[in-house]
Amino acid sequence: MAKVNFTADRVTGFQCEPGKQQFIFWDAKTPGLGLRVTAAGAKSYIFEARLYSKTIRVTIGDARTWTVSKAQTEATKYKVLVDQGIDPRSERASLRAKAEAEESRICSQALTVGDAWAAYLKARKSKWGERHYLDHIAKAKAGGVLCKRGTRGRGVTIAGPLYSLMSIKLCDLNADTVEEWAAKEAETRPTAARLAWRLLKVFLAWCAEQKEYASILPAANPAKTKKSREALGKARTKTDVLQRTQLAAWFDAVNKLNNPVVAACLQTILLTGARPGEVLEIRWEDVNTKWKGLTIRDKVEGTREIPLTPYMASVIAALPRRNEWVFSSAKGSHLTSPNYQLTGVCKVAGIEGLTLHGLRRSFKSLTEWLDIPAGVVAQIMGHKPSATAEKHYTIRPLDLLRLHHEKIEAWILEQAKVNFLKAPDGLRLLAAV
Repeated sequence: MAKVNFTADRVTGFQCEPGKQQFIFWDAKTPGLGLRVTAAGAKSYIFEARLYSKTIRVTIGDARTWTVSKAQTEATKYKVLVDQGIDPRSERASLRAKAEAEESRICSQALTVGDAWAAYLKARKSKWGERHYLDHIAKAKAGGVLCKRGTRGRGVTIAGPLYSLMSIKLCDLNADTVEEWAAKEAETRPTAARLAWRLLKVFLAWCAEQKEYASILPAANPAKTKKSREALGKARTKTDVLQRTQLAAWFDAVNKLNNPVVAACLQTILLTGARPGEVLEIRWEDVNTKWKGLTIRDKVEGTREIPLTPYMASVIAALPRRNEWVFSSAKGSHLTSPNYQLTGVCKVAGIEGLTLHGLRRSFKSLTEWLDIPAGVVAQIMGHKPSATAEKHYTIRPLDLLRLHHEKIEAWILEQAKVNFLKAPDGLRLLAAV
């Protein structure tokens, strides 16, 4: 194996021998240093030696970027390692791993809460219901979008409670930061902030389980502190509800609305006890007129089927079919939350403080006047069973639910002085007094 002292000119002039795919020239000055030249003209420095009776070879680098002196220095380092019984390849791999780890650490240090939040939503979306996912979007939204409603007179949408945290580096998110955020948000919107805080706690617990984030977070969850919990306070028990004596005035005001879709939506929330968001998302395909059933997209169980009671069936049947949504808007989607219209109705009826969720609460409260099993009411409303027997042993078919649900509806309408009769071809509304 001929050897020659490497110089820049000689390295430039080395050519692969004719008829061979590659040829290696060896440096006479530096043990183990070679220059591999391919038939295509590519040149790279290599190091070759014997270690534990085996030949090892390591590529040093391209001859266009490595000078002769640098290649000789590198080869000398490898020779020292071999003499010590160390494989240069494993040493290089170790150095590369350390470099990659350091690069990863530097990148992690630059990650913002918003970066990790986006990854979190992408990873968990398939595990959540639509409403839960939209809560995460809403609580971290930027705001500033021109809008006529829900802006508290500002004319633009308000940023979500978590938005101010999104630009902070994840490594800088500590308990003090969260506590300061909680105290500030509690001053203006404690209810929304409490939900945002709960979402934040779960998000940070997820981050602690991810190797790319765990190393830059504190050992204890920054959001899980007594101070932040106390700053946000406890949710007050809501008591807004329609009383039996208020039903007539409320139904009268609702039926005088100039928007029949909104009127139908408000009455459906009251007469089904469903969550407002569930009612807004009812599609025509969910209305089963043959078997008198109504499919509700439940945020807890996925879907549930409840009876399509007579009065509710007549109200829904009278609605225009503008798109796939039962409670449709002229803009091609379903209604947005009709809070404003409900406020107007309550003002006309002389009722104060009633919310959309208060209508759902009213359904449950009004059933207390009747001899209705609590499990039936819970199943219609979409509450989870509260007892072992209810959860594992009580299966109520739709017809059994209908027996009770129609009784509830008839009693509410009687108190509201709303009259309707059953005709041979179905049910139709006669009058609302």
